[in-house]
Amino acid sequence: MSRLGHFQILVFLHALLIFSAESRKTHLVDDNDVESSDKSAKGTRWAVLVAGSNDYSNYRHQADICHAYQILRKGGLKDENIIVFMYDDIAFSSENPRPGVIINKPDGEDVYKGVPKDYTEETVNVENFYNVLLGNESGVTGGSGKVVKSGPNDNIFIYYADHGAPGLLAMPNGDEVLAKDFNKVLEKMHKRKSYNKMVIYVEACESGSMFEGILKKNLNIYAVTAANSKENSFGTYCPESYTPSAPEFETCLGDVFSISWLEDSDLHDMSKETLKQQYHVVKRRVGSDVEQTSHVCRFGTKEMLNDYLASYIGRNPENENFTFTESISSPISNSGLVNPRDIPLLYLQRKIQKAPMGSPESKEAHKKLFDEMNHRKQIDQSITEILRLSVKQTNVLNLLTSTRTTGQPLVDDWDCFKTLVNSFKNHCGATVNYGLKYTGALANICNMGVDVKQTVSAIEQASNQENRRNRRYETNIKDRLISGELSDGSRPARDQNDVPRGHLAVYVGREERQRFVIPTKYLQYPEFRTLMDEVADEFGYDHEGGIHIPCEESVFEEILIRYMSCDKKK
Repeated sequence: MSRLGHFQILVFLHALLIFSAESRKTHLVDDNDVESSDKSAKGTRWAVLVAGSNDYSNYRHQADICHAYQILRKGGLKDENIIVFMYDDIAFSSENPRPGVIINKPDGEDVYKGVPKDYTEETVNVENFYNVLLGNESGVTGGSGKVVKSGPNDNIFIYYADHGAPGLLAMPNGDEVLAKDFNKVLEKMHKRKSYNKMVIYVEACESGSMFEGILKKNLNIYAVTAANSKENSFGTYCPESYTPSAPEFETCLGDVFSISWLEDSDLHDMSKETLKQQYHVVKRRVGSDVEQTSHVCRFGTKEMLNDYLASYIGRNPENENFTFTESISSPISNSGLVNPRDIPLLYLQRKIQKAPMGSPESKEAHKKLFDEMNHRKQIDQSITEILRLSVKQTNVLNLLTSTRTTGQPLVDDWDCFKTLVNSFKNHCGATVNYGLKYTGALANICNMGVDVKQTVSAIEQASNQENRRNRRYETNIKDRLISGELSDGSRPARDQNDVPRGHLAVYVGREERQRFVIPTKYLQYPEFRTLMDEVADEFGYDHEGGIHIPCEESVFEEILIRYMSCDKKK
């Protein structure tokens, strides 16, 4: 045979190999098999999606998770390999303007349709989460009973969207997901050869603390977090920034980090985009270099950075001709970002603004808002007292703000940390929504080597002192109202000149008007601003006889009591 003949055969064989490889690539994606950048792995893709919150004000977490499910399904993953944790109290909530529908952006499509609710309500808990990851069917209680039945050739994708705090992620029931415990589960999975590679995305405040200094680099695990170990993540698509297509929603529809990776995955061909490329897209959109945003972080096995996303979340065939570009995602404006710990307050404020003055809905929203504000004030005062009693120092501000060197874990003694967190929750009523933002201070106590029992005693003492102080102060305010010290409705025409400096006289009532003298600083508070806006809409400010607030006297007294309680001296 001539040289030309040999050359033609070689060309034919080369073309045949390329065709075979491309055919195999498509076949793997369609059959839910792993597609890896090194072409060496063949297995099944698994996904665990967790929305660790409940309540309609936390709409965005379940919306994020439902959106992720839709991406996985379009990517070729089967329902039998996708396990979903979500409380499922949003879609059919009486507060949802679109019953049975969840959207993740103002003009977005329904992402709730078809989502398997494997673990809902009380079954969304840390025990079930760990047992699902470990493939322990006998350990899960309730729910669908689905667990990850993965093997050494399989890839796993975990996405967790929720509230967070230093060293933990929230759960709507029972204990939180503590960083050390979660990493122990991951190490156990690696030891059992339960996976080939794993990718973890975490949306939460202080989420970097879940892995910093803890996640080992030899586990074939790559983790990306919305924030570093000491900062908030942010909500977006909130009421103030809605486009006209979704004006009826009163809460945030998504989180910045989450919608960044989700919308990128909606658009690009995941068989051509690597983990590293998506990290840079998300980091750019979150705006890590912009003031007052979070800093997206990555941890774990760097060798996985060149893996294609399709190896973990699949690929949407509709995007196969889309050319990847990092510049397509511009940073989200700071004006569209909302501190997640303020979202519940903003949600209640919106309800107050929309409800008719004096209506049951308005009264309920006012009460919830004041209760939350008062609770936050108590938490702020309690943590300072706890630190003072624990370390026997008067100046404890540094313990509230100090953090460990980058690369170190939050705490060395995780048993101490867990004990103090549980005590702080049980005695002071601290929640991940607000109070547990101080878990970093509790970690600092543990790192100082302070006796754990002594600190638990300090938590109990501070809580009891605060409760007694609140009861005394509220009783005092009520006595002053009854005695007329704070109001004098018998003299509605009283000279305005006798109002003390820094105070304002207002007249409350629909028919018989009671006169109250309140500090002018109260007008900066959301509820009083709402009242003033309603007054302006109905009467305007240019009228004689002072400001008239046409609500029930008892309602105003309750507002006044709550604000004065929150404003008490430390």
